[in-house]
Amino acid sequence: MTNNPGLDLAQLQALRTLPHNLDQIRDRIADHLATHDGYVALSGGKDSLVVLHLALQVDPNVPVCFFDSGLEYPETYTFLADLADAWSVKLQLIPARINALQLLVDDGSWDHRAPDHPGGPSLGTVHITEPARIAHERHGDGELWGVRAEESRGRAIAYARALAAETARSCAGTCQNRRSTHGGVIRRVDGTVAYGPIWNWKTHEVWAYLARHHVPSNPVYRKLQDLGAPEHFQRISNVLDANRLEEGRAAWLKRGWPDLFERLRSVLPRLGEYV
Repeated sequence: MTNNPGLDLAQLQALRTLPHNLDQIRDRIADHLATHDGYVALSGGKDSLVVLHLALQVDPNVPVCFFDSGLEYPETYTFLADLADAWSVKLQLIPARINALQLLVDDGSWDHRAPDHPGGPSLGTVHITEPARIAHERHGDGELWGVRAEESRGRAIAYARALAAETARSCAGTCQNRRSTHGGVIRRVDGTVAYGPIWNWKTHEVWAYLARHHVPSNPVYRKLQDLGAPEHFQRISNVLDANRLEEGRAAWLKRGWPDLFERLRSVLPRLGEYV
């Protein structure tokens, strides 16, 4: 009997047909950059990788920014450096004004012995809003990002409301293909304009695109998969924040990155309560 290596799942993903018009998406990216300038927001996750790959086909010199919270997975930094070198991308790291770990320590809620804290800046403000403001000052009002509606109810609602506003603004709702023509654009009150080229893609479609175009993925995904983490935990973000702790997030951190977990627990004692 000959050895059968079995089904190649990566090859299977690459063969799946995408129900999206990539030429139209690239045209919209080109129009977005021509109208608003801007940059690609790269997190190191699968979604922003697809957006970067598409954007580079339109403009090989498009600015690319990574907002560094200071508490990313160690593999993410190496992965982004290797990717930038392989793709000749001038990656701009914009560090947070306050390291994420310092914010967690200052919050006081991770240590029963810590004094009550009157409240400080949020993680979202320090690690997204403020770095984005710097990126916009450098590159213009536009932004290309990998945020997808499928990821959360809040994001789905935001995109639905933005689509209604955009169609009313652009075509008075008369377009036959409103989603493909106007979907994915979010205009903010500060005048910046974000476009999510894959805003309505499903997760399996993202993986299919990466496989078809031989785009490498962050090794954190493989590590979480090998650990048995469910799909909703297989995301690239801060190593730790207050989200999903009751669902086992800290347990996956301890299993996959035990040394890092122990170092974090030494300054965030309550972390041990979630494993």
